[in-house]
Amino acid sequence: MGRNLYILAATLTLLSLVSCGVAFTNIAQQPGSPGDASLWRTMGLGLFVIALVVALAGILSSLFEQAERRADEARRDRRKH
Repeated sequence: MGRNLYILAATLTLLSLVSCGVAFTNIAQQPGSPGDASLWRTMGLGLFVIALVVALAGILSSLFEQAERRADEARRDRRKH
């Protein structure tokens, strides 16, 4: 589960970088372009914040899985003795 969250966080980070890149180039000022530069910057920042939250969830998920694994190993070792 943690690995999937890391992949999602990386994808969201890449999309946020692309959004910020569009905001700082002339693409956002071309006729027929969706939105203006401030909209692209806001979307990039929002995607980056969401990516940070997803990455934190991935880290916590991995930590809890590791703690659960170690607890199971300790329980098996106690049963053997």
